[in-house]
Amino acid sequence: MFPTDRPRRLRTDGVRSLVSETDLSASDLIAPVFVDATTDERVAIESMPGHERVPVSEAVDRVEEVLATGVEAVMVFGIPESKDEVGSRAYADDGVVQRAVRDIAAETDAYVITDVCLCEYTDHGHCGIVEGSAAEDPTLTVRNDETLDLLRKTAVSHAEAGADMVAPSSMTDGMVGAIREALDGEGFAEVPIMSYAVKYESAFYGPFRDAADGAPAFGDRRHYQMDPANRREALREARLDAEEGADVLMVKPGLPYLDIVRDVREGFDVPVAAYNVSGEYAMLHAAADRGWLDLEATARESLLSMKRAGADLILTYLAEDVAESL
Repeated sequence: MFPTDRPRRLRTDGVRSLVSETDLSASDLIAPVFVDATTDERVAIESMPGHERVPVSEAVDRVEEVLATGVEAVMVFGIPESKDEVGSRAYADDGVVQRAVRDIAAETDAYVITDVCLCEYTDHGHCGIVEGSAAEDPTLTVRNDETLDLLRKTAVSHAEAGADMVAPSSMTDGMVGAIREALDGEGFAEVPIMSYAVKYESAFYGPFRDAADGAPAFGDRRHYQMDPANRREALREARLDAEEGADVLMVKPGLPYLDIVRDVREGFDVPVAAYNVSGEYAMLHAAADRGWLDLEATARESLLSMKRAGADLILTYLAEDVAESL
């Protein structure tokens, strides 16, 4: 008695690729680019091997390096020359992101997305306005409604500089609606919003905070980022942002939250993004450096898992590592 159903028949070379259910291509990927207004030369990011902060003068060159691999989109993050309590360099006309985006938009064919947040620009490292003194109350958190106006200004300044898409990441209630209203009011109705709709308070962000110099000076972000234990809340957050006009819904991080990626994919008809974060990248590189894993193979498998879960696009530090082979 032999089985009549033999799945192995479709796993041989020649037919295997024809019946593959999930496709990963370089055009699915977004590569992060770090632009640093405090340096005149490239600075290696030790906890993220292969990545650097680049000066504004080399932002175009860095993006051209990304494009040469087949990746078509970049996300620009900025490290400002100075910080203050309201993150004013985030929305300054001559801010680091604004200057870099003008050059990138003028001199390359990249699709330019910008991160809209304040944590890299505030002297306390939180994602908005904080009232009071950390010395008096170390559990201080961001004032939600007062922060919305600063996010509006930041998004509009990025659009004015030439950003093709803006991506608010602060998990501020009402941020998508506030930014959509501001963009529309300033003549940028065609600029889409990719919302970090479901962003968990995750231990996997450590290397990014080194890269972007955005670690909180006190406390943590658990009062405005999501509890990793919560699943149903993710759909609530995604629904609110979709109703406010988000064009793309992002889940962050990616690998530890594939169930959430699937939930958002099944719950909404807009494109879904997954953020393959810095800690996930650092783990693979550390293991590969020790000879425990094959970097390219595990990178590709990791990204395929996000596509299989339902992500349409993936923001990843692995973009250049895998794009050329794709």
